Amino acid sequence: MPNPRLTGLGSGLFCAAVMLVLGFLDELLFGASLTVYGVLFVPVSLLTALWVRRGDLLTAPVVVPIAFAVGLVTVAESGDGLGGRLMGLVTALATEAGWLYGGTLVAGSTVIVRRIRLMRRRAATRNRPQV
Repeated sequence: MPNPRLTGLGSGLFCAAVMLVLGFLDELLFGASLTVYGVLFVPVSLLTALWVRRGDLLTAPVVVPIAFAVGLVTVAESGDGLGGRLMGLVTALATEAGWLYGGTLVAGSTVIVRRIRLMRRRAATRNRPQV
């Protein structure tokens, strides 16, 4: 498995780009199924939380919902004009909130676990007896 360490901005760009590509693929292969899009969002959220570097851990739960909305533009139903597209996006956000919350929860939980492990590791090295 690759083990990149993305900055806060890099993790946001990664997540948004992957969700945009997955949204296009979902539209092409599955006819813009919002359920398929939501299911694909959860592992992308996990990867984003795992690949963000230690100093930027708190950015992962923030960028993940933004990336969900960016990719959702490709699969949301759209009417005529800007108003129709915005209404389709808002409707899709409302109906797919469970996937949005689930992916954000996965990213947040992963970040919390990584942060606790980091703090324990630092405490162990600080409390190690000097020889």
